[in-house]
Amino acid sequence: MDPVAEERAAEERTVEPLTEYVQRVSRRVRAFDRRHPLTWDLHLTGFWVTAALIDYSGGWLNVTRNPDTPGWLVLTMSLGFSVPLLWRRTHPQAVLLTIAPVALVNAWTGTALQASLLQLLVIFHIALRRPPRTLWWAGALVLTAAAVTATRHPKGSPDQDIVPMLMSIVVAAAIGITVRTRRAYTEALEDRARRLETERDQQARLAAAAERARIAREMHDIIGHNLSVITGLADGGRYAAGKSPERATQALTAISTTSRQALTELRRLLDVLRDDEGEPAPELTPQPALTDLDHLIDGVRSAGLPVRTTVHGTPTLPPGRQLTVYRVIQEALTNTLKHAGPGATARIEISHEEKAAVTVTVTDTGRGGETDATGNGRGLPGMRERTALYGGTLEAGPRPHPEQGWRVHLHLPEESPQ
Repeated sequence: MDPVAEERAAEERTVEPLTEYVQRVSRRVRAFDRRHPLTWDLHLTGFWVTAALIDYSGGWLNVTRNPDTPGWLVLTMSLGFSVPLLWRRTHPQAVLLTIAPVALVNAWTGTALQASLLQLLVIFHIALRRPPRTLWWAGALVLTAAAVTATRHPKGSPDQDIVPMLMSIVVAAAIGITVRTRRAYTEALEDRARRLETERDQQARLAAAAERARIAREMHDIIGHNLSVITGLADGGRYAAGKSPERATQALTAISTTSRQALTELRRLLDVLRDDEGEPAPELTPQPALTDLDHLIDGVRSAGLPVRTTVHGTPTLPPGRQLTVYRVIQEALTNTLKHAGPGATARIEISHEEKAAVTVTVTDTGRGGETDATGNGRGLPGMRERTALYGGTLEAGPRPHPEQGWRVHLHLPEESPQ
């Protein structure tokens, strides 16, 4: 590989995990803030109070313009700048008005405490939570203290005190407006996603209702008509059986023909409902059963997925339940082939119980990524529908940590007596 490409790939491998880490920490901090806002505010205010008290212990003398300021006044102003920050998010304007007298005293005496910069944090929250016009008087209030310092205790030209503070106010306000815009944009996207999801669910329900109505009409036409014909032929054959056996035989032949026609039409209807692209038209063959599992598994193995099968008990399932078990295993193995990735293996465990009860567990060692469990595909909903026909349960999802891969668990209870 080219050295430049290797270096770029190394940088991407280095930067991306760090970005993900920062985002993950940021999400956790925001989540903690939403759950415990007062605890977060107390901790943050405590941090600024501690910083202000550390500055009071002697650091303020390095930047002050009046080292003769009494210690009690320095302590009072340090607390006056930091303690009100506890309410900076709920009442930022009131906090700024509370700090303003302290800032004026700080400017008038020439103490020039660095804690006065905490006013910029309040400016940020005003820009974040209050109307933009509020920034005008808030910025003017902060600049007033800077102007007093430049007038009473000049250090060079006045713009050396006023311009840096003005730029700091602009930056703090710009950051607040940026965060506010970002939040509004994110909330708009989330609202749009919720509305689209609701609309999608409504469309899906409407489509399902329309499809059910169409199928019901088709089934009514096919079954109702043919059963009516069969009923009439059966009644006629019963009456003719004693007097004209030949006519009874003709009626039975007609019943057989009509039944086959109804079965053909029903199969044709089900074929139309299967609209998978590229899938060949199904032949009129018996539905698969548990005896066909070996052929299914051999095909999966030939596709490159090692499969181990364990069967407990003696199979006693009727054809309908066998079809359900077969389709669930088929869909689970199909999802493993699609999503598990290279090197994955699968295991099937079937436990037969009394009265046609059965438990099936299909696991794999793949990546455990999203499959039809997201609800976007038709595999898992179809499996659940088949399971519900027999009062069973179906669970599908990642295997519990630390195991890797996907797990599908099917249980069909005992067959209820008719």
